[in-house]
Amino acid sequence: MLNIFARASVSRVTDPIGAWLVRLGMTPNAMTLIGTAGAVIGALWLFPNGWLLTGTFVVWGFVMLDLLDGAMARARGGSSTFGAVLDSTCDRFADGALFAGVAWWSFRVDDNPPLAAATLVCLVSALITSYVKARAEASGLDGDGGMIERAERLIITLVGTGLEAFGVPFAVDVAIWGLAVLSVATVVQRILAVRRSAIEQESEAGE
Repeated sequence: MLNIFARASVSRVTDPIGAWLVRLGMTPNAMTLIGTAGAVIGALWLFPNGWLLTGTFVVWGFVMLDLLDGAMARARGGSSTFGAVLDSTCDRFADGALFAGVAWWSFRVDDNPPLAAATLVCLVSALITSYVKARAEASGLDGDGGMIERAERLIITLVGTGLEAFGVPFAVDVAIWGLAVLSVATVVQRILAVRRSAIEQESEAGE
């Protein structure tokens, strides 16, 4: 949802930065790999060791680089097919590392197995949400939409870890359990969207 409403405003900020980075000789694919590597290392090293605040800012900072690779691609005249696949693949790596890091923190530091289980539900739901859309589009169907997409997942999770680091009790619990419910609901929404799209396609083919 945020992708729809915030894209134009964010692009006004990131496009000049992306153009500047291109002039320096950076490529969108290099930026994608740097952002992913930083987010993955930060999530899997900092969160399991209990450094929630540092982990929150490190992961957030590197995830924000994901906005720049798109801006750089636009500055170069558009993204390549390989670049689009690489970007999507790296997004899954970063998302998986974030939830794995929080789940590890839940087990190792917070001693909270139910929270770890909810985090794993978020991880699996995030992957399925992306898969449903990709598989639907490969079949010529519409599988987009839903309450929770990547931007919302990142914001909710990192706000939870950040508030917990500042001493707000149960901040991670509230964020993760709420996200788990909304993520499962989003999977259902996307499957229903694919079903509607398939019915509409079949109806148009029969006319």
